[in-house]
Amino acid sequence: MAVRRSSKRSGRQIKDLPELFVERILPGAAKAGGLMIADAAKQLLGTRRAETASGAKVLIADSVKVKVRRNGSIITARVTLIGPGAYVGRWLEYGTSGHFITVAAEAREGRTARRINRQIAAGDEQVKASLFINGKPVGPSVYHPGAKPHPFLRPASDTNEDAAKAAALAYMAQRVTKAGINAAADPEIDR
Repeated sequence: MAVRRSSKRSGRQIKDLPELFVERILPGAAKAGGLMIADAAKQLLGTRRAETASGAKVLIADSVKVKVRRNGSIITARVTLIGPGAYVGRWLEYGTSGHFITVAAEAREGRTARRINRQIAAGDEQVKASLFINGKPVGPSVYHPGAKPHPFLRPASDTNEDAAKAAALAYMAQRVTKAGINAAADPEIDR
């Protein structure tokens, strides 16, 4: 009788393996692979900094994060930009086209762009000098010619694809043994 119980238990454990694998192993494996690409992207960014709204300088590399999502049995890891400095990271990756920089909302004092333009046309010098760059008044707007792209996410993904796959496989191999599935937390992956 003891043999039957253990075989029934083993049968249930084997039946539950695919679900346990999807729930406990694949998310960590996806994150392990994503972290390889994220680390490469951070290296490509180096010490580039961005200025926050409060004026603080932050490393753009600190905004590179790995997000893991599960949709049924499909697990995806996404390397993305989140947090302070993320906006500059997007400009670096894709570049910018030429654009006008206009009067800031706080300098507008509730006025529309049309009204500001009328005041400038009427000779209001205070409004005319409402756009400041490096502390110097430059006028109501400035044309920025745009910026060339300096990709870091795509090259990191392209050059580290094999390393990411190897990291995911190593994660799985470490956690799936003959004794069963060991899905203990990993401080390297759970960062």
